[in-house]
Amino acid sequence: MDDSTRVALLRQMLRIRAYEAALQREYHADKKPAWDIGAGLVPGEMHLSAGQEPVAAGVCAHLTAGDAITGPHRPHHLALAHGTDMKAMTAEIFGRTTGLCRGKGGHMHLFDPTTHFSCSGIIGQGLPVACGQAFAFKRAGTDRIAVGVAGDGAANQGAFHEALNLAGTWKLPVVFVIEDNDWAISVPRSGSTAVPDNSVRAAAYGMPGERIDGNDVEAIYEAAGRAVERARRGEGPTLLEVHTVRLWGHFEGDAQAYRGEELAYAQAHDPLPMYEQKLVDAGALDADALAAMKAEVEAEVEDAIAFAKASPEPSPAEAYDHVFA
Repeated sequence: MDDSTRVALLRQMLRIRAYEAALQREYHADKKPAWDIGAGLVPGEMHLSAGQEPVAAGVCAHLTAGDAITGPHRPHHLALAHGTDMKAMTAEIFGRTTGLCRGKGGHMHLFDPTTHFSCSGIIGQGLPVACGQAFAFKRAGTDRIAVGVAGDGAANQGAFHEALNLAGTWKLPVVFVIEDNDWAISVPRSGSTAVPDNSVRAAAYGMPGERIDGNDVEAIYEAAGRAVERARRGEGPTLLEVHTVRLWGHFEGDAQAYRGEELAYAQAHDPLPMYEQKLVDAGALDADALAAMKAEVEAEVEDAIAFAKASPEPSPAEAYDHVFA
């Protein structure tokens, strides 16, 4: 991997982190009490992806604008890495008419037809959808692929097994990605899953499975590259499981008492400063270039936040518009 690719991966991760930090700030700015999810500038629940940036950066680096990706209820990192417009997504999260869905979907129900990105609050829902997209691409005779991303808790949902079985049977051009952050809300993987590694489940559905440990963006990039090229060649699906880390709560306001000492471990394994130091030590960039990169992505984020705040809210008279189309 050359230095330009490494720096691009770091930049994408820094961009995502800056975005999530800004959303966290705005989400809590006017909530009294802090857990009152119905009030404030940003309505509804909020699930942020700090710590899971390497998955989005490493996987989406191989995708084209014509490829499709479905995300889980923790979706911002994937949407940004796949090219969804930051201003339109932010306006959607703020419930404004300039948003992706005119402010009616919110942060867990983003839909961007220009980049073929979608997500939902229903656990595991994106995996069958990714199969449908991959089936369409295959029938059309293209080399486009679909990627379905879900959490480790979703690997115990029926939709996960049904989607993998269909994809394996029809050899669909789809890559399934499980983000294993050790917790399905507050339930540890060890207490809910019969196998210690979800990638071994791939064998039951006639596809290769691979687990990437260490939250290493370069290892994720390389594994995703193999899976994506396999799908493009018409050789069928792959299941990847990435052992990543969730630095913040399952949702904003989550006290996280269930995490105990594991929370300190997670904070000590933040992938961003570790990768920053790796690239500086390798001479891929210096401290000045790193500072300039951070300032650039933070300015982009603040511009998107300002755009969302300045955008109008939907009129109540439009509540029943666009319900089905």
